[in-house]
Amino acid sequence: MAPHDVAHYTRRTPVQVVAAVVSLTFFLVGVLGFVPGVTSEYNLMTFAGHESGALLFGLFAISVLHNLVHLAFAVVGLTLARTATGARAFLLGGGLTYLVLGGYGLIVRPGSAANFLPVNSADNWLHFGLAVGMIVLGVVFGRSTKI
Repeated sequence: MAPHDVAHYTRRTPVQVVAAVVSLTFFLVGVLGFVPGVTSEYNLMTFAGHESGALLFGLFAISVLHNLVHLAFAVVGLTLARTATGARAFLLGGGLTYLVLGGYGLIVRPGSAANFLPVNSADNWLHFGLAVGMIVLGVVFGRSTKI
C-alpha cells in the first residue's frame, strides 16, 4: 500500500472531527465527575437518585450513574465518529436525546424518586444547550452526509 493510500483511510470529515471532539468532551466530564475538588460535596455522591448531593463544578447535580452515562455517551460517540454518517447520526440523535432529557428535567420534581440521574436547573439549561448545539453541529457539518 502506497503512503497516499494510508492517508486516504485516515482522513476524517469535518463532521467526524466535530463528533469526536464532542465525544471527548463527554468523556472528560464523565471522568471529572469522579474527581474530588472538581466535584464539590464528593462525599455525598450516591450511585443514582436525587439524594446525591455531589455537584460537578459546584453547579451540576451528578451521581455515579450520571458520570457513567457521560462516559458511555462518549464511547458511543467515538464509535459512531468512525464514519461521517455515524458522526452525523451521533450529533443529531444525541441532540434529540438531550432535548428529551431537558424536557424530563422540567417535568420531574427535583426531590422525586423519578429524578434518578439526578438533574437540577443548571443541568436542564445545559441539556437544552447541548441539544441545540449538537443538532446545529450535526446539520451544519453533516449536510453533505446522508443518513
